[in-house]
Amino acid sequence: MTTTPEPRAERLTAERLTSLAGELGDLLIDAVDDGASIGFLTGLDSDSAARWWRDRAPDVAAGRRATWAVREADRVTATVSLAFADKPNARHRAELVKLLVHREARGRGLGRALLALAEREAVRAGRTLLLLDTETDSPAETLYVSAGWTRVGVVPDHAADPAGVPRASTFFYKSLVQGPDGALDQVGRADRARRP
Repeated sequence: MTTTPEPRAERLTAERLTSLAGELGDLLIDAVDDGASIGFLTGLDSDSAARWWRDRAPDVAAGRRATWAVREADRVTATVSLAFADKPNARHRAELVKLLVHREARGRGLGRALLALAEREAVRAGRTLLLLDTETDSPAETLYVSAGWTRVGVVPDHAADPAGVPRASTFFYKSLVQGPDGALDQVGRADRARRP
């Protein structure tokens, strides 16, 4: 069994995120220009993209968000974040957000490696359930399915693509429960409860 190599990803402090906001913004623009439905419309400018990242810094400082970045050749080529639920009844879960890989850095397993990194770090943070949503029939959906995430359902016209056209979103979850040997047991709690 082969394992995905862990990328040289840096967990960003609030200060480091702020200092890399321009590079992270460039990565965000690249994703939008490539048609990714990640909350922004075509025409996203550098100042707005960098400001969006700087606005995440208070959440990082407060521990409500964890963000990792891969830097190669003096630029950010990939990132992923976990948004931690802070309600008392939801502290076991987090949302996987903004898994982005620059078009020029794709095909080397960075997306899959960052996904695995985020899952491991969620476990280290005491989270046992991850959630996400992505555009239906997108390459990202294919990645999540192949990485063992479970589809919950599809919501039609949930979010507009960069051109402003409403598209369906697929919602996923992944249970991250450690087994007795310390390995991640990817079996959902509901499935576990039904076993004899």
